[in-house]
This record gives sequence, C-alpha cells and structure tokens, in this order.
Amino acid sequence: MGYLAQAAALLIEILCGLLAGLFVLRALLQWARANFHNPISQFFYRATNPVLMPLRRVLPPWRGLDLAALLVALVICALKVWLLAALGGMLLGPIASAVLGSAALLDLLLYLFFWLILVRVVASFFATDTYHPVFPLLMQLTEPVLAPLRRWLPALGPFDLSPLLATLLILLAQVLLVAPLQDLGIQLARG
Repeated sequence: MGYLAQAAALLIEILCGLLAGLFVLRALLQWARANFHNPISQFFYRATNPVLMPLRRVLPPWRGLDLAALLVALVICALKVWLLAALGGMLLGPIASAVLGSAALLDLLLYLFFWLILVRVVASFFATDTYHPVFPLLMQLTEPVLAPLRRWLPALGPFDLSPLLATLLILLAQVLLVAPLQDLGIQLARG
C-alpha cells in the first residue's frame, strides 16, 4: 500500500470512527437515560436528529435501545470496512461487510465504554467542579455497566473495584467476541 493509500485509509478510519461514534453515543445516551437537558446530550441529539428522525418512522426504539442509531452506526462501520478493503485491492461481499462491520461496531462500543470508565475513574481523583456537564453525563453513561458489577463485588470501604472488573470484562469481550467475529468475516470474505 502506497503513501497515498495509507493517508486515505487513515482518513477513512478517523472520519468513519467519529461518525459511528456519534451515533453510538446517541444510542448510549438514550439507553442510559441520560439527562436530555445536559448541553452535551443536546449536542448529540441535534447532530443526529436529521438522520434518525426519518429513520425512526420505520425503526422505532425498542426497550430503551435506539435501533435507528445503532443501524446507522452499523452501516457506517460496514462502509468503513468495505472502503478499507477496497483500498487494499479486495472487494467484500455484503455478508462479509456486514459481519466485519458488526465486529467493528462491537469493538467501537467496547472501546467507548473502556474510555468512559477510565475517564470516570481519573476524574474522580481530580474532580473539583462536579457541576460541569461532563461529570453527571459520565456517571449516567457508565453507571448501568458498573452498578450490576458493584452488587457482585464485596464492599471494600472507600474502594470501588467495579471499574477494574468492567475494564477486564471489556478486554475479555474484545478477545472472545470481537476477534472471532472478525475471523468469521475474513473467512467469508475469502470465500
């Protein structure tokens, strides 16, 4: 792959990652029932509404999951995989693109949770202004993942081990779920 193709691949990775991340975060905000009036939430709602509102007529939310946002993120991830493969000289079929796009979407979701939890932990050490809109949003996005883990873990006084267990489970999910899904997509692509 030449320098120009590498630059194009980098741009595709970044642009598709940002776009898919935008829609995944929108779905996470709705799933976590984050404060709609938070200015950061408002940004995500306003940025994604032009695409999601028409799509929601056909694909409404289901049990707190914004299926339209997840579908758009999946399409973006599948397009990213297809474009990167085309840059490498390989044309993927629709099934291989969908499987590899699903793996990329799951990887993005796990990656986002990993960083959200990490930022929450670091912010808990240095947070002086907890009224900033980021802190309540971090709590609302990560609490649905951390709260069930907290119930399983023994209480150790002021120490909360749920972020540690959550990050371990995220890393295991990347190895046990994302990697086999990627391998399946590669096998489908090779025929």
